Amino acid sequence: MLHHLGLLLPLAPFLLGACAAPPKPAQQVAMLQDVPKPAPASRPVDASAAYHFMLGYQAELAQNTELALKEYQAALSADPTAQSVKARLAGLHFSLGDMPKALRYAGEVADGPTRDARVLTHMAGILAGGGEGEKALGVLDRAIALDPETGDAYFSKGLLLLNLKRQGDAEQAMRAGLARSPDNAVGHYHLGRVLLESRKSDDAMASFERAVAVNPSFEPAYLALASVHESRHEKDRAIGVLRKYLLNVNPRNRDIRHQLVRLYVDAKDYSGAMKELEELIAEDPSDLDAQLRMALIQGEQKEYQRAIDRLTQILKARPAELKVRDYLGYLYEESRDTQKAIETYSFNVQLEPTYFEGHLHLGVLYYRLKKFPEATEHLGRAIALNPKQPEAHIVLGLTYLQQEQFDKSAEVFQEGIRHNPKSADLQFNLGTAYDKLNRFDDVVQAMETAIKLDPHHADALNYLGYSYAERGIKIEQALSLTKQAVALKPDNGYYVDSLGWAFFKSGQLSEALTEIKRAVALVGDDPVIYEHLGDIYAKQQRLSDAREAWLHALELDPSNNKLMERFREQGMGDPAQEERIQQAKRRVSEKIQNP
Repeated sequence: MLHHLGLLLPLAPFLLGACAAPPKPAQQVAMLQDVPKPAPASRPVDASAAYHFMLGYQAELAQNTELALKEYQAALSADPTAQSVKARLAGLHFSLGDMPKALRYAGEVADGPTRDARVLTHMAGILAGGGEGEKALGVLDRAIALDPETGDAYFSKGLLLLNLKRQGDAEQAMRAGLARSPDNAVGHYHLGRVLLESRKSDDAMASFERAVAVNPSFEPAYLALASVHESRHEKDRAIGVLRKYLLNVNPRNRDIRHQLVRLYVDAKDYSGAMKELEELIAEDPSDLDAQLRMALIQGEQKEYQRAIDRLTQILKARPAELKVRDYLGYLYEESRDTQKAIETYSFNVQLEPTYFEGHLHLGVLYYRLKKFPEATEHLGRAIALNPKQPEAHIVLGLTYLQQEQFDKSAEVFQEGIRHNPKSADLQFNLGTAYDKLNRFDDVVQAMETAIKLDPHHADALNYLGYSYAERGIKIEQALSLTKQAVALKPDNGYYVDSLGWAFFKSGQLSEALTEIKRAVALVGDDPVIYEHLGDIYAKQQRLSDAREAWLHALELDPSNNKLMERFREQGMGDPAQEERIQQAKRRVSEKIQNP
């Protein structure tokens, strides 16, 4: 449960030259420079226009956007050709999300006589952000032609090309920029991103490392390096990168420290995570994310009461946090307080009747408690809310299966498959329902489909293999399938029993005995496995051993009348007269009378 509430902190978006995560195509403007601050020389020539321009600029610096727009518009009315005013208006409208006006002014500046490479670069960013990528490229080429020895326009062009999925051209542009600005940390960082997109991870890491070498405080490069190490499952190295940042740059960066905690948890270094969390909480007891992470770790370490107490405190501050309360319900389940678990999940669905997870977890819990009407109600609601989630269909189908409503069970699994055609688990469970309906051909088809969807579906491999062995058909396939299941889960005693039974049906009694004995050691008291053990002994004419194995099977399941009859047919006496069998029957009777 720890991962599903893990808080993966995203990298902060940035403008070129600031801290950043890779932008999405729809965020192309985030890769470009800030609007250059207008110098006095860039004011309009007309005196009235210049006056209003300066008032607009002062209002902009004071973050009075409404007044800034009013003054810039006055400046533009006095001098409709003022490119600097249009550039400021383009930037302000873009920051306000008014894309039509931002694009109009940016287009006019881009198409005008402007010879300021920085202004053109910024206008290209706005055009790119508005989806006019090809036009933005042309504007960036003009900026490069005006100032070919500055790297910024090359880097902006490289990022735009990257978002246009032209990785080769993007790399070329980035390298051209770095040839002119070799000590630009941002350029090295973005070259690393381009190389990552081109699946050149070693070269990308070298670029990120170069960015850190050029600017040891450049946070995005540290985060990128840690991310690459994490993608390679090198969690210790990822942790080392973030620790280096905290040691050398900013030991109080809480976002990085939360990232570090997440990495510790992923690496199952709970002591490292707890140490960092304790420091975070000591510095800021109101950091509820840190409190939540600590509760998750305590739950993972089975310190349920401590985790429950901490989550309860979090919910006092955040009573609407459904996922937190959902995890609290899980902790109550784990600590075997099922009534509290039901109350907790129920509170969530009362607070939000459309909360899928609440209905699902209530349905699963009621199923485990054999409260089938309640399970059916909540699982049905869960399916209505999210029919593409297989688990609700599976548990509802099993609920009907437990009530011996096999047709309904099969219908639920079929409905689930209609919504989730690639779910091997639904196909497997459909096969088990068909088995109860004595539709063996359909069992085979469902199991084969499950295996086709997931060649490593051990349950389906075992079920089909055992089904063949039990019927004495396709024995070679039965051996092959059960061997595959055991190879996937060698310590599953039931799979081992299936393999032993397949050996028995193939006449390989020595191998069968070895596997069945191993199954007994793995599972312990199981009536079917002991019955199989007795069958092998009987086939080997070891009748005393067979008698003892069968008696043990009947102790575990005294209702097995077929085995009772075989026992008699083998001349071993009447097992019903054995004291141990009579005691077993009394225990079963008492359990029925006093459930």
